[in-house]
Amino acid sequence: MKYLILFITLFSAATTFAQEAGYPKSNYVKKEVYIPMRDGTKLFTAIYSPKDAAKDKKYPVIMQRTCYSVAPYGEDKFPVRLGPSELMMKEGYIFVYQDVRGRWKSEGTWTNMTPVIDNKKTKKDVDEGSDTYDTVDWLVKNVANNNGKVGQWGISYPGFYTAAGILSNHPALKASSPQAPISDFFFDDFHHNGSFLQSYFSTFPVFGVQKTDTTSKPWYNMQMINPKTKDGYQFALDLGPLTNADKYYKDNFFWQETVNHPNYDEFWQKRGLLKHYNTVKPAIMVVGGWYDAEDLSGPLNIYKTIEKKNPNAYNTIVMGPFGHGRWSRETGHTMHSNVYFGDSIATFYQKEIESKFFNHFLKGNGDKNTGLPEAYMFDTGKKQWETFSKWPTEKAIKQKLYLGADGKLTFSPPSSAALVTYISDPAKPVPYTEDITTTLGFTPHNYMSEDQRFAGRRPDVLVFQTDILEDDITLGGEIMSHLKIATTGTDADFIVKLIDVYPADEPNNPYMPSKSITLSNYWQMVRSEIMPARFRNSFEKPEALVANQKTDVNFKLQDVLHTFKKGHRLMIQVQSTAFPLFARNPQKFVDNPYKATEADYIKATQSVFNDSFVEVDVIK
Repeated sequence: MKYLILFITLFSAATTFAQEAGYPKSNYVKKEVYIPMRDGTKLFTAIYSPKDAAKDKKYPVIMQRTCYSVAPYGEDKFPVRLGPSELMMKEGYIFVYQDVRGRWKSEGTWTNMTPVIDNKKTKKDVDEGSDTYDTVDWLVKNVANNNGKVGQWGISYPGFYTAAGILSNHPALKASSPQAPISDFFFDDFHHNGSFLQSYFSTFPVFGVQKTDTTSKPWYNMQMINPKTKDGYQFALDLGPLTNADKYYKDNFFWQETVNHPNYDEFWQKRGLLKHYNTVKPAIMVVGGWYDAEDLSGPLNIYKTIEKKNPNAYNTIVMGPFGHGRWSRETGHTMHSNVYFGDSIATFYQKEIESKFFNHFLKGNGDKNTGLPEAYMFDTGKKQWETFSKWPTEKAIKQKLYLGADGKLTFSPPSSAALVTYISDPAKPVPYTEDITTTLGFTPHNYMSEDQRFAGRRPDVLVFQTDILEDDITLGGEIMSHLKIATTGTDADFIVKLIDVYPADEPNNPYMPSKSITLSNYWQMVRSEIMPARFRNSFEKPEALVANQKTDVNFKLQDVLHTFKKGHRLMIQVQSTAFPLFARNPQKFVDNPYKATEADYIKATQSVFNDSFVEVDVIK
């Protein structure tokens, strides 16, 4: 239950169930209503209106739709804060929170990432776009003293509902800010490039149990797992093949859907958002964190897709030095793992970016002259905000970093062919973190900037690094890994990590959470990604590898903006396991890895050829 409480605290619409705060109760009036959708389903909605709202003082509506509960329930119950920030709460808006279809006190049947129906023919053709449209339409017609303008925001799953709400194209929806949104479950959250994130194993009760009636109580607790250990690595290893998970989740519909759809088939494809952004009317501000271990793909790809398909839309992106949703709460000293980025960065974002966006489109004239840039991006190496007129910036040029068989990482291609090998053993997988205390949480977090010395000093992890840099080098944009591999098995995962190697004289910052870590020679993760070789040619139709045959495995690591400073080094690590972040690949090709048996898991010798390279965008 402590993990469930943490999960809800971080991602729910209400964000907290602590004691009633003075400001919302003193300054807002709360009303709870059921809003009817076009198919007759009624969605529970909490509306908080400023007490001074009047015919001569109207306020815009700003809405969050969530699957994580709009608690506290009861018209006399108030949360400690309303809206995206305390600043916006005090500026005054009509704040609306809604339990989505099939969740908590709303009616209907719940589904994960509701498939989009582009051509709705009857009132029974409903999706998140239509539910958003019907909700917005009801609000502007029925909530007293609104100014006819609506905004929407949300973080994580509420970010998905915001991103899907864009597709409603209701004329009153003027501003939309999907924050840490999921865009496709095959590439975000539960999967990366189709590889299953076993670190999400404990979350399935929240997403895979249907409630039987409207409720204000969590109905899925009976499926919550008691691992009886604090060591998540050992728990996952003792679980064995994923076929054994049925002892926990035999009746969990989302687990069964996941197991029975191992490839990017119609089930996953119809849940993706990107192909549907053909017409975008509201102003968009997509927000993400460079160290978001859950939803990094979503923000970047939603922004890029809207930009490509709707070049005349107001479409912007913000990427800060944050983990998942951490921009919504000020922590004072902005940290991720052991890395310190500065003070009050969340407050800067809330005041100088987020509130300006919503104020302009919901309270101002709503033209495109917001004073904000197209891209507000934080350089995680220089530790400062940068602005760009587009992203990726036109100032970047593509360069190739070659993985030399001698362990060198260079911008020059090899003069002769060579390779380097390692043995990958699924029985002894590489840990993804050395912090055991975090491995039983609902989702991963700190590994995105953690010290990678623990991994790079293992024999089953390859390490390639540059000489000490004589000048700063800024990587700003996309990263593509182009591996040339061979294996003695018939399937394999390949994980590529981009790392900033600190100099020996790097001092510790005063806010480091772990006294056992030193920043001297720290190997800071900057970006990483996994690619199952079975999907190298198609995510829809996996193919076995031919044993001992040289094969291309190409894949994208998400974008970065990071300056590697003079005196540092660039490093690339390559490995085949990162456990239990990702489920182990059997390394023997099977039709469905979720149904692999113990005998299918085999050792394999992996070879990486020295014409492998990582293509990066270098800002000159």
